[in-house]
Amino acid sequence: MNIQIFGKNKCFDTKKAQRWFKERSIKFQMIDLAQKGMSKGELDSVLRAVGGLDALIDEKSRGYASLAYLAYDEDRKEKLLEDGTLMKTPVVRNGRQATVGYCPEVWEKWE
Repeated sequence: MNIQIFGKNKCFDTKKAQRWFKERSIKFQMIDLAQKGMSKGELDSVLRAVGGLDALIDEKSRGYASLAYLAYDEDRKEKLLEDGTLMKTPVVRNGRQATVGYCPEVWEKWE
């Protein structure tokens, strides 16, 4: 298993996800979206796994207003690549599979 957790250091659910994997001795790579975002390929893979942009965009984020007025999905994707804090967290990725939010019931099936 090659687990990547994309999240924010101050996010409670991201910390819960890290703890969940640590308790099961599953190695993971933590990527802080505030410092380093996703690559275009990673974002495309996650979007395919979670079912599109709407599942990934955090309406409660500070910069959501800048996304709300963009009409085209490509523009919204570019904005997500520029500012990772606009994503719901944690985004947990295992190869081509991915989840948004705290989803231990899904992660158990990955083992």
